[in-house]
Amino acid sequence: MSESSKPAETDTAVKEKSPSLLRSSMVVGVMTMMSRVLGLARDVVIAGYFGSTASADAFFVAFKIPNFLRRLFAEGAFSQAFVPILSEYRTKRSFEEVRELVCRVSGTLAGTLTIVTMLCMLGSPLLIRLFAPGFIDQPEKLALAAEMLRITFPYLLLISLTALAGSILNSYNRFAVPAFTPVLLNLSLIGSTLFLSPYFENPIMALAWGVVVAGISQLLLQIPFLMQIRLLPMPRWGKEHEGVKRIMTLMIPALFGVSVSQINLLLDTVLASFLETGSVSWLYYSDRLAELPLGVFGIAIATVILPSLSRKHSEDGGGHFSKTLDWALRLVLLIGLPSAVALFMLAEPLIATLFDYGEMQNRDVLMASMSLKAYSLGLVAFMLIKVLAPGYFARQDTKTPVKIAIKALIANMVFNLMLVFWLKHAGLALATTLSAFMNAGMLFWGLKRAGVFKATEGWMTYGFRLLFANSVLATCLYFLAQDTEWWLEAGLWQRASEMTQIVVAGLLAYVISLLLTGVRVRQFRH
Repeated sequence: MSESSKPAETDTAVKEKSPSLLRSSMVVGVMTMMSRVLGLARDVVIAGYFGSTASADAFFVAFKIPNFLRRLFAEGAFSQAFVPILSEYRTKRSFEEVRELVCRVSGTLAGTLTIVTMLCMLGSPLLIRLFAPGFIDQPEKLALAAEMLRITFPYLLLISLTALAGSILNSYNRFAVPAFTPVLLNLSLIGSTLFLSPYFENPIMALAWGVVVAGISQLLLQIPFLMQIRLLPMPRWGKEHEGVKRIMTLMIPALFGVSVSQINLLLDTVLASFLETGSVSWLYYSDRLAELPLGVFGIAIATVILPSLSRKHSEDGGGHFSKTLDWALRLVLLIGLPSAVALFMLAEPLIATLFDYGEMQNRDVLMASMSLKAYSLGLVAFMLIKVLAPGYFARQDTKTPVKIAIKALIANMVFNLMLVFWLKHAGLALATTLSAFMNAGMLFWGLKRAGVFKATEGWMTYGFRLLFANSVLATCLYFLAQDTEWWLEAGLWQRASEMTQIVVAGLLAYVISLLLTGVRVRQFRH
């Protein structure tokens, strides 16, 4: 066998045993939790310094535009298309071919986004008019937002290259660095607010430059780790490269699929804007809480299993592919069910503890808790979508999840119109939950019908164990939680202390119940 034809896995410096999926998921989860906590701190700091002023509005719009495009391209369609192709090259091609793919992809991505970035910087006033038409009648705010967009838009290029680097590292089981990277954005914006804003004539400009600093630091952080695995790319244009063409082909339906979820959110916001004042905010607060377990656990598991599933598909390991999905489903239920129970039963206490200060009124707490309960009912479905969709992406099938997402989007519209008149803002949240179950169900059935997923033995026993443990948890929370009136009247430290005790007691009750029924950590060490 010639040197150039050796499989990539043996030709690289990466020869260590792959870490367990459980440990990798925990690493990503911890890093994501750190990012979410710092993101909350960032919002508090920015609100304290800039409040809800016209300049703050201008910055949020200027940052939202490249951030929105990042979600569509960098972290959405691109990663879903790139990781399976990279995994296939890594399994079946030589290391030099893997390097060539990385160089061509990075060059094509960088070249394309450089042109897009320059055009958008030049046309920033037009983009502001498109994304924030309400600014048209406010020339000063429009001009400020356009000026800041010229500064923040290069973030799209920087974060897209960072996403490319993160996808490579994830494929080589380096999960910690890509998961830690978002922390730098929060630190940069906090630091810019605290230390740079006094040096600007208009202090809000410090935040715009903070975004650029964050993009540069996030990209630079990846470089030493790419060098470790000898895959630091030398960018070269490669639109005609076979691998680049395949990635672009896979990206088109994946891009549409990511857009569907964004359209869903937009529809909810549009309908909520027609409801009574406060409806949009109530949905925002409840969504923030529902996103916490989804982001920390659901996305962590999805991040870890996509490269693993892609490799197993490339190796034609159908049995291992199915077992990995089975492992992910069991772990989602183990974490998602108690999270949903806790969010539902502690909706009012959680909203009061985190948000009931300043301008927040008691009625706001009660109304936000209604939509939180509706979201909590769908938490497991939201998490299942995150782990079932990679079962398609890993097989380079991006069309099927898009078709399913379109059906779920249509269903969500119907559910919205059916429920919004009856349950108001909570009806919108419940519609999202119902469409999520429909989405997850169709994804699951598609994998099962295609013979890709076959359940392993022991699911009935496992189901009874989860049912018992969650029943114990619900009973514990029911008797420990104070009445809603207490949470509305208590002070910050009283709420925080009481909530901590309830969470610890509930967690212990759940874990002990699982142990008593025979569930052990070693069963999840895939």
